[in-house]
Amino acid sequence: MAEISAQDVKALREQTGAGFMDCKRALEEAGGDLDRATALLRERGLAAAARKADREVREGLVDSYIHLGNRVGVLIEVNCETDFVARTDEFRKLVHDLAIQVAGMAPEHVDVDRIPPEELERKRAELAADESVQKKPEAIRAQIVEGQLRKWYAQAVLYEQPFRDTDFTVRELVTQRIATIGENIRVRRFARFALGEDR
Repeated sequence: MAEISAQDVKALREQTGAGFMDCKRALEEAGGDLDRATALLRERGLAAAARKADREVREGLVDSYIHLGNRVGVLIEVNCETDFVARTDEFRKLVHDLAIQVAGMAPEHVDVDRIPPEELERKRAELAADESVQKKPEAIRAQIVEGQLRKWYAQAVLYEQPFRDTDFTVRELVTQRIATIGENIRVRRFARFALGEDR
């Protein structure tokens, strides 16, 4: 078995936010490979988050963020299960990071399943009517539209957006925090204001 150094465990903890013993076990299973250990922790985080997904979330925080120059502002509500967790620095940091994400990336919806059906159908029809799609064989047009919808989700839906300069999505960030904090977490709503915008 590979010798696991404290520096490796610390590096994995900083990268994933997982607990010390979880990082140590993942590194042992991965034979000291940091990338494999990160993947293992992500898989476990997804499993832990899935088990907690049905838990009720009534506590949490409302946070605000005003961008430099006072031209963009955000109000966001993120819920968790207990007021104890809502007061922790880790949860507060997550909520603030999400407010900054909304300010910078301007999503329109929290999650795909919260997009109004009529808006989704309108977008699907708009994509299907595009000239580049119409030139394709009819048999594959639906697949092309679905692929373009997924690209639109990555821009318009908070949970589907890439989180800042990382290689994972906001959904994966929230899932990681569910695994490390141990409670269900959900972005309930947000409002973004930009000077001069009507939206």
